[in-house]
Amino acid sequence: MVTDFPTIARLHAAYAAGATPEEIVAGVYGRLAVVDDPGIFITLVPEAEAKAAAAALGPYDPDTKPLWGVPFAVKDNIDVAGLPTTAACPAFEHTAEETAFAVQRLLDAGAILIGKTNLDQFAMGLVGVRSPYPPPRNAFDPAIVPGGSSSGSAVCVAQGVVPFALGTDTAGSGRVPAGLNNVVGLKPSLGTLSSHGVVPACQTLDTISVFAGTVADAEAVYRVMSVFNPADPWSRDPSASRRPSAVPPGLRVGVPDAAGRQFGGDALSEAAFDAALEDLQGQLATAPTPVDMAPFFAVASLLYTGPWIAERYQAIRAIVEQRPEVLHPTTRQIVQGASAYSAADAFAGLYQLKDLARQTEALWNAVDVLAVPTYPRPRSVADLAADPIGPNSELGTYTNFVNLLDLCAIAVPSRFRADGFPAGLTLIAPRGRDGLLSALAARLQAAADIPIGHSQTPVPAPGAAPERATDDEIELVVVGAHLSGMALNPELTGHGARFLRAGTTTPDYRLYALAGGPPERPGLLRVAEGEGVAIDTEVWAVPVESFARFVAGIPAPLGIGTCFLADGTTPRGFIVEAEGLKGAVDISRFGCWRAYQASRTPSSPS
Repeated sequence: MVTDFPTIARLHAAYAAGATPEEIVAGVYGRLAVVDDPGIFITLVPEAEAKAAAAALGPYDPDTKPLWGVPFAVKDNIDVAGLPTTAACPAFEHTAEETAFAVQRLLDAGAILIGKTNLDQFAMGLVGVRSPYPPPRNAFDPAIVPGGSSSGSAVCVAQGVVPFALGTDTAGSGRVPAGLNNVVGLKPSLGTLSSHGVVPACQTLDTISVFAGTVADAEAVYRVMSVFNPADPWSRDPSASRRPSAVPPGLRVGVPDAAGRQFGGDALSEAAFDAALEDLQGQLATAPTPVDMAPFFAVASLLYTGPWIAERYQAIRAIVEQRPEVLHPTTRQIVQGASAYSAADAFAGLYQLKDLARQTEALWNAVDVLAVPTYPRPRSVADLAADPIGPNSELGTYTNFVNLLDLCAIAVPSRFRADGFPAGLTLIAPRGRDGLLSALAARLQAAADIPIGHSQTPVPAPGAAPERATDDEIELVVVGAHLSGMALNPELTGHGARFLRAGTTTPDYRLYALAGGPPERPGLLRVAEGEGVAIDTEVWAVPVESFARFVAGIPAPLGIGTCFLADGTTPRGFIVEAEGLKGAVDISRFGCWRAYQASRTPSSPS
């Protein structure tokens, strides 16, 4: 077990105190020797070469190089110029001529590559042992699978060898091994990290993922890499996804209903999930909402029992058709299943996915985030020897649907099982809301009161949440149904808005319930000094390109004007014309729209 986990902040503190990157690199190789797990790396950069790269960094410069001197590793289906790429298939091995776009971003930011990590062959698996090389050992129990396909990257971080490592995620490969090794697994919105230079599994679903000891480190790495790559046909504008967020007070979280709680009969895993939900409840103003997981599970089944297996076939078609004998037996069994599907089946699968996706869309009008177990229960290496397919499928119960539905997710460490093995919670949301997930995940990781990875280092308290808009956003004050957790809030989030801060107006406003509806609407009116009260507000940041479209939908007598807040800021906000107060009811005594609405809800009989 590592005594001190090397977070990015700790490394920067060491550098500021006079440590050299060469010394830090020497410590990496020292920790690797102590861990003594030959299955972590397929290619390890010689220590002398890593030290030379460290020496070439120049003077300490964390401002222009935010990852200056930070060691890292990458999964061996991601190219690094001059190093072999194997995808865990020796017959596929070739020396990369170009470094993957995302990896080059990390190197340019001052990070130091240590090596390329082991994986389930061609990223086909969630177990981490489908490799011709010795598989990595689970950081907590070698009898349990390490999780895959990004097994080496997750174990490397969990053992404190490096602060972060890159994986890939098509069906949960960046989340399941994170949960099984007590580290963070960030699966970003598709396309926000360029996949240029990644050996594909399913190009329509693939993304690079980030393993890190803390949410803050995962976010820092993600922000460095998330840049649009015009040379990558799958790249998308990452601006909305990479903006940090705060947790709004009215956040609505969904959790699996009774039928959706699938733990394979493992009472320890179920109890750990319930303990994690208690921590989650501590961050929310209202109880989580039970969600019907059936349509999500139906989507998940398409990934391996539908024509998407043909996309995996296409990714390694030359090998499957010309040299199938070089494949791992389980990999070969899976990918050759593509022969059962026709082009017509592919379209039928797309149509079925569209139908199921429409069924799941309604959920996001009722909740903002979905919280699920990262995996149902640990599975042993012996389980896989007896059944190479079944345990793998079970591990993907709560991950397989995410990429198919174009959602973002983050696996965050949470309460351990009673036997001391990590469990973990995964947060899921529509694409573009990565910042919201990380904000909530950081709170949950700290609340769990567990160490980082397989170390004795406690999780640091979350940093301060952003409270101001960026240059390409406009701050908007909301006081009514657009508040977090209320009926019209999806109109904001649907335009890419993010929560910044809660507060009050200056004490010279009146709040009214306007006549008409539905929906019921509030009116905020500024009055003479001494005639008003402070009204609770939320401030949201709306992207400039979305602001006009959002404002165009505001009906009279409401409009947008300057609001004066108690914190001294004067953002734009919803205001009402005096003419619109005919028939309105003054509800200022409640102090906020949320309290007024609560007063109108009949109380439950005692």
